Amino acid sequence: MLTGKQKRHLRSLAHHLQPIFQVGKGGTNDHLVRHIEEAIEVRELIKVSVLNNCMDDPKEVGQWIAEESGSELVQVIGKTIVLYKESKDNKTIELP
Repeated sequence: MLTGKQKRHLRSLAHHLQPIFQVGKGGTNDHLVRHIEEAIEVRELIKVSVLNNCMDDPKEVGQWIAEESGSELVQVIGKTIVLYKESKDNKTIELP
């Protein structure tokens, strides 16, 4: 689990990131999770955006993706989800 201080640090790092995945009206699936796992291993910190035509609650979507991909849900702001997972091979983020 991330501490409040660590989450604040990650939020500041995530601020300038663009979402690299979108969840649309099809919702979430294993295919999406697989892509997120691959991307998060390389980047450690990613944003996922929930489109307006997605009927699911962004908080629930974020929670589900985090659980399925083994990552930490840093925050959900509006329809943007921020996820973090320490990389095995590409570690660049030092947590406070």
